[in-house]
Amino acid sequence: MIVFLGIVQVITSLLLLVLVLLHKGKGSGLSDLFGGGMSSSLGGSSVVEKNLDRFTVAVGLIWAVCVFGLGLVLKAAN
Repeated sequence: MIVFLGIVQVITSLLLLVLVLLHKGKGSGLSDLFGGGMSSSLGGSSVVEKNLDRFTVAVGLIWAVCVFGLGLVLKAAN
């Protein structure tokens, strides 16, 4: 169980990293520094942004459940 949760934790961590980087910058900040402030026709529609937000939240919840589960399993193992 520890190995399974650890693998899911690593996969969701990497996926969360990619999903957060895919989001469009909302204001002036680091995203504008690296060219995120430029408007592009490849950015997609608002439907794509909403789906990306939903998917990011879902992966974040899976990540949080894995953290909680790993904590419980590791505490019970000791």
